Amino acid sequence: MIGGMLAIVAVTILQGAPVSADASGDPAAVKEEGGKYFDKNGNPTYKIQTDGTVDWFTYSGFRRYHSDCHVCHGPDGEGSTYAPALKDSAKTLTYDDFIGVIASGRQVVNTARESVMPAFGTNPNVMCYVDDLFVYLRARGNDALPRGRPAKREDKAEAAKKHEKDCLPTQ
Repeated sequence: MIGGMLAIVAVTILQGAPVSADASGDPAAVKEEGGKYFDKNGNPTYKIQTDGTVDWFTYSGFRRYHSDCHVCHGPDGEGSTYAPALKDSAKTLTYDDFIGVIASGRQVVNTARESVMPAFGTNPNVMCYVDDLFVYLRARGNDALPRGRPAKREDKAEAAKKHEKDCLPTQ
């Protein structure tokens, strides 16, 4: 289930995407499949139209971030006194490293500080949307998306609906 979500690969050309420091490479979308965009390295990425409309997965990432991550990491990935700015982490972590930290957690202990990121690998409310979280934070880290709820978004793709149904446990 969760492994399948990470294996999805897709394709469409995005012109005019801002290019910044991003450990995953150039964030420009070059492929699309089922409404999900990917960069030239096959990493999930965002597509933001000139009128500000975001793709469904970036919007979903905003929603998921604010339901599961912002309590520690602050609104809009800006960080807090308690945890670092994840929009900045998106500049330094590769896609694979990002997934590893989300799934396994991280502990940093040194003379200056001690911080612990819990593991979310068994939490389907996070892991089923890990790509969405990555895409949202990647857009924030590359200054492609301003703070706040995106005003316009694409409709939820059928592929996203199917993935959600397949990934989340039934009740």
